[in-house]
Amino acid sequence: ALRKPAPRCALFGVLTTWNSPAMLRAARSVGKRLAVLQQQPLHNLAPRAAYSSAAEAPPAPETIEVFVNDEPVNVAKGATVLQACDASGVDIPRFCYHQRLSIAGNCRMCLVEVEKGPPKPVASCAMPAMPGMRIKTNSEMAKKAREGVMEFLLMNHPLDCPICDQGGECDLQDQSLHFGSDRGRFTETKRSVEDKNVGPLVKMVMTRCIHCTRCVRFATEVAGVQDLGVTGRGRDSEIGTYVEKLMESELSGNVVDLCPVGALTSKPYAFTARSWELKTTESIDVLDALGASINIDTRGTEVMRITPRLNEDVNEEWIGDKSRFAYDALKRQRLAKPMMKIEGKLQEVSWMDALNAIQEKFETTQGSAIKAIAGRLADAESMIVLKDLLNNLGSDNTAFEGELGSSVNADIRSAYLLNTGIANVEDADAILLVGTNPRYEAPLLNLRIRRAAAAGAPLA
Repeated sequence: ALRKPAPRCALFGVLTTWNSPAMLRAARSVGKRLAVLQQQPLHNLAPRAAYSSAAEAPPAPETIEVFVNDEPVNVAKGATVLQACDASGVDIPRFCYHQRLSIAGNCRMCLVEVEKGPPKPVASCAMPAMPGMRIKTNSEMAKKAREGVMEFLLMNHPLDCPICDQGGECDLQDQSLHFGSDRGRFTETKRSVEDKNVGPLVKMVMTRCIHCTRCVRFATEVAGVQDLGVTGRGRDSEIGTYVEKLMESELSGNVVDLCPVGALTSKPYAFTARSWELKTTESIDVLDALGASINIDTRGTEVMRITPRLNEDVNEEWIGDKSRFAYDALKRQRLAKPMMKIEGKLQEVSWMDALNAIQEKFETTQGSAIKAIAGRLADAESMIVLKDLLNNLGSDNTAFEGELGSSVNADIRSAYLLNTGIANVEDADAILLVGTNPRYEAPLLNLRIRRAAAAGAPLA
């Protein structure tokens, strides 16, 4: 990056006529240093482009040309065959591959044919694209290979679709329909695996598992916990927690979204709704300061589940467990009836009695004696309505519940603004945390802090 020269004049670019009266008045008010500019020619001043770190654009990545079904496409050097097919708009089936996880090559569902390459189908997720490579995705070799892989995957998979919560949004259902055969040749007894208990949030039915290891890689690489792993070999391979224990990550619910089959599902959502019954509404998570993008799935007036929505600048495609499973508070353990203090004790009353009591207090109390306190989980819209109500009553006494109390000043942006932006935390040179534990308070921000620390940024 270019060294930024010291700006000679804070008003450079604002004053257009150097010998104008406005220039002379500004020079007298700012000081003698500004007046010196009156004697300097304009071409001596450094151009604005030299001040900007964006003066030199980063070089374009080196690209190579490959052919997918005889259609040319340019991809970055080092891209895989699967990424080249995605760039050309060709859909390649896959189970184990995920763009945010390391490449495993377990499922072998992404097989394609490469001309003048190996005399057998290649796994496109693990094969690097080479210049001039010709890739065939719909050849007889590729189709037959996919049918064989799908037959092996369904060999031990139980016919649980009518009772599986993944039904209707299951990758195995979709890909067996489009790429599988119409019959299977396996007649022996299917394998069965004991279900694991990893806590109240994630339901594990491991007989349905196809060993894609997405959940294992997510726990290790993204969440940073070694909770899940593969034990056994061959037919006896199982995914579990080694010893019976709970998943200790604050992001454990994301394995439900990652699982391409019904092996990992949401325990609170179990047997409550089908995906085609739900209406999806885009929203923002308000349970932490990050503001992750979420989808709220409802059936009628009832919130059935909350899932993440892609937002590269904030939460990528993950959300924390608190955001995912807090919707049960909308219908369970709620204060359904108001309570009034009668003869020194709180007693349940009707809404009409409670509202009449509030109205009487408002009519007999001066506005300056009324104060409103916003809870820590109150949304901005509700707080604005409460503030408007108090202002109409002649009061400006508002407070915020929590550790910060009423010291939060929204007029000073530097008090709450993350200057680098959330996504750029990963590129920070150093990170200083004061009085906070982001793993519990903002787990999605903690993901980026962890990546920065893994890249060598000092953390204190």
